[in-house]
Amino acid sequence: MAIILRLDRVMADRKMTLNELSERVGVTNVNLSKLKTGKVSAVRFSTLNAICRALDCQPGDILEYQPDTE
Repeated sequence: MAIILRLDRVMADRKMTLNELSERVGVTNVNLSKLKTGKVSAVRFSTLNAICRALDCQPGDILEYQPDTE
């Protein structure tokens, strides 16, 4: 199972910088950067909620499921 994070794409579509999103969401640049690059193993629902509110998007715009290829 692979969950692909598309935060960078949604941010680009909204023309929002990491600094601006960090201020709106209340999460550090470092943590958002890790989320943006997919170097996290978990995301709090409260963080996901704040990101979706700031970017005016749905969780499915940020998260994508790709089944494993065997």
